[in-house]
Amino acid sequence: MKALPSSSSKGPVKFRVPTRENLVPIRLDIELEEQRYKDAFTWNPTDPDSEITIFAKRTVKDLKLPPPFIMHIVQSIQTQLAEFRSYEGQDMLYTGDKIVPIKLDLRVNNTLIKDQFLWDMNNFESDPEDFAKTFCDDLGIQDPEVGPAVAFAIREQLYETAVQSVAAAREIRMSKKGRRGAEYVPASKAGGTSLDLMKLFNNKYSVVRKRKDWDVYGPMVDLLSNEEVDALEAREERNARSMI
Repeated sequence: MKALPSSSSKGPVKFRVPTRENLVPIRLDIELEEQRYKDAFTWNPTDPDSEITIFAKRTVKDLKLPPPFIMHIVQSIQTQLAEFRSYEGQDMLYTGDKIVPIKLDLRVNNTLIKDQFLWDMNNFESDPEDFAKTFCDDLGIQDPEVGPAVAFAIREQLYETAVQSVAAAREIRMSKKGRRGAEYVPASKAGGTSLDLMKLFNNKYSVVRKRKDWDVYGPMVDLLSNEEVDALEAREERNARSMI
């Protein structure tokens, strides 16, 4: 079994999402024939490409979307997977401890969630899905769609940070005067003693909070009325159209 990198690694770490499962966050937002399909999910990059077409056909059938959606869904997933695979095999910047900020600001149906915490990028056994489940259990969130949305938001931010780490490592290799670790200022230990673990169960969670920020950045969950959701969606639609 291949050993996973850990915080004690001294050599370069090859690109991957720093979680137990190396999954690609996929976002779809396709509008055709006055119909719109939006979705967000994770995809295993080792799955055969034939699965993409199967998924697209099943989605179009289940949602009763026009057939042209199949091609656009396939192309969008393939493009995002190709970008992910373009980083595979490349070194990520290693700077010792890598603690990065994670922010949650999302609405799932009638549930509004805001939170902020730090995540240990060196824990390659962390499990955002398990963390999200416990997050929902602790806060009494009943909507079954919230957990996957929270996990996806975490994975998406970890993926973006991993990509930035590859770019930083590449820049250092190309520049003799590269400032090692400069891109990871937020990952400092903040004095080495100000971080306290919030949860750590069997290495599944990598969540850290600064004790002084517990009151300021505690999780906020709000249940919106149907009227509030309608008003919010209308405002989002207006903003989206104004940007076209």
